[in-house]
Amino acid sequence: MTASDSLFSELAAGLAELKIDLSMSQAANLLAYVALIAKWNKTYSLTAIREPERMVSHHILDSLAPLPQFKGENIRILDVGSGFGTPGIPLAIARPDWQLFLLDSNHKKTTFLRQVIAELKLTNVTVLTERVELYKPEAPFQIITSRAFAELGEFIKLTSHLLAEDGEWAALKGVYPFEEIAHLPATVKVTHVDHLKVPGIDAERHLVHVVKA
Repeated sequence: MTASDSLFSELAAGLAELKIDLSMSQAANLLAYVALIAKWNKTYSLTAIREPERMVSHHILDSLAPLPQFKGENIRILDVGSGFGTPGIPLAIARPDWQLFLLDSNHKKTTFLRQVIAELKLTNVTVLTERVELYKPEAPFQIITSRAFAELGEFIKLTSHLLAEDGEWAALKGVYPFEEIAHLPATVKVTHVDHLKVPGIDAERHLVHVVKA
């Protein structure tokens, strides 16, 4: 089995476990994204993970695990502190009907993201080199997410001007964030927390859903 066959098998098995049904072209795009991370990582230090097979589990499957919990069609999603594009790029590949906005203040990382969009021909992704608290979008977002941006209260404080009235924050966390939830202001409320099982990752993952109170 070649290295590319091995990666495809790992991705296919992971998607099956997550009950996410993607086309062959979508799977190919996800692996092309992994290849771009690996290539640019040599000079840009995008991630501490160097092995493509670990990138599949720790970046691709980890980003797609919350996909079944995101509801809606033709929705606008903001990925804050997107870095090298997680979870935004995998979500955009999986759901071409969604509009993904990937925001990061790091120019090197947004340069990489623009290259990914060009090479993978992703028409539903917008890259923003901006500080989140200064960002003024044309329209608010139904979902605001982040993977490793900030403590929950800080994340909500910095992005509250960007959320649609009927929208939600969906924050990806590791262990259940009891303290972070306890310190949230009374202006917001946690509706529920999903426990996520990510194939190939032996660590806790949670998705925290928060709305305006």
